[in-house]
Amino acid sequence: MIDLLYIVVFVLFQISFLLQLYYTFVIHKRLSNYKVSDEINPVINPVSIIICARNEQENLQKNLPLILEQEYPDFEVVLVNDCSVDDSHLVLRELASKYKHLKVVTINEHERFKHGKKFAVTLGIKAADNEHLLFTDADCRPFSALWLKRMQQNFSDDIEIVLGYSPYQRLNGFVNRLIRFETFYTALNYLAFTLQGTPYMGIGRNMAYKKSLFFRGKGFAAHMHILSGDDDLFVNQNATPNNTVIEIHPESHILSEPKKTFSEYFTQKLRHLGAGKAYKKSHQTMLTVQASSAIGFYLLLIGLIILQAQWYLILSVYIIRMSVLLIIYRPVFKKLACPDLIFWLPVFDFIYYIYILALSIVTLFKKKVKWK
Repeated sequence: MIDLLYIVVFVLFQISFLLQLYYTFVIHKRLSNYKVSDEINPVINPVSIIICARNEQENLQKNLPLILEQEYPDFEVVLVNDCSVDDSHLVLRELASKYKHLKVVTINEHERFKHGKKFAVTLGIKAADNEHLLFTDADCRPFSALWLKRMQQNFSDDIEIVLGYSPYQRLNGFVNRLIRFETFYTALNYLAFTLQGTPYMGIGRNMAYKKSLFFRGKGFAAHMHILSGDDDLFVNQNATPNNTVIEIHPESHILSEPKKTFSEYFTQKLRHLGAGKAYKKSHQTMLTVQASSAIGFYLLLIGLIILQAQWYLILSVYIIRMSVLLIIYRPVFKKLACPDLIFWLPVFDFIYYIYILALSIVTLFKKKVKWK
C-alpha cells in the first residue's frame, strides 16, 4: 500500500514539474526575450487621464502635480472625487486654479445608494473629452514625465488596449518584499500571456484603452454586481490577441504605495481574487492549472520527503526547476524594476504559492469586500 502511494505521489510530482517547465519555457520566456524599445512614436493623440480618489488628500497633493505636468501637448486629467470626507475638495480646488487641464467630477454620498469604484470610473469616462483613456490611482506616481507619451504611443486603428506595469515602492521588511514579489509575478504572468496571444487581465494603476471600446463592450455591465474588477475584468472581457499590447519601458512605469501591514495586504488580495471567478472559463482553467501545478509541486515534494523518497532524486528535480526559474526570470526582474528580488526567489516562490492556496481557501467562506 505504501509502495502504491509512493508511486502515485511521485507520478503526480513529475506531472507538476513538467507543467511548471511548460509555463516557464513556453509562456514566461516570451517576456524574458521581449525587447524594450527606446524609440517614441511621434504620433500624438489627445488623451484623458482618469483617476478615482476617495479620501486621498495627501496623495493628491503629492502625486497629482506629477501627472498634470507630463510632457505631452494635448491631455486632460479627469479626477473623480468619490464621496471623500477629508479635505480633498480643497486640494483639488487649489490645483484646478493652477492647472486648467484638470477636470474634477464630484460624487456625493447618498443615504441609500451605495456604489463601488466601477460607478466612479464610469462617470470619469463619460466626463472625458478624448477617445484615448489612461488610468491610474491617486496613490501612484509616474517614474518619469514621459509616462503619458510612452503609454499613448501604442495606440493605433487596431490596438485598443495598452497594458502597463506598476511596481510597488521598495521599503524595508518582509511584508514589503512579499508584496513586491507578488506584484512581479502577477505582472510576469499577464504580460507574458499577452505576448503569447492570451491577454486575460490588466491593472488599473497603469493601463489604457479607447473610450469607444468601453461603450461598445457596454462598460462594466456584465460584472457590475462584482465590487472589484474595474481593471482586470474589463480586460478579460474585451481584450483579444489583436487589440492588446504591453508597454514596460522604465519611463512608462507607475510607482505605487504598498500596504504597510500583512492584514491590509491580505484584505486587498481577497478583493482581487474575488474578481477572478468571473474570468472567461478558458482563462480560469489556464490559471488554475498553472497555480495548481506549482502548489502541487511543493506539497508533493513535502509528501515525498515524508515517504522517505531518495533525497538525491527529489533534490535534483527541485534544483532543475529552480535553476530554470533563475535563468528565465533574471532579465524579467530587471525589466520590471525589482532586480533585488531575484536573490529571494527560492524563498518567495514557495511562500507565494502557499499564500495563494491559503487565500483561495479563505475566499470560499469570505464573501463581503469593499473598495475603500
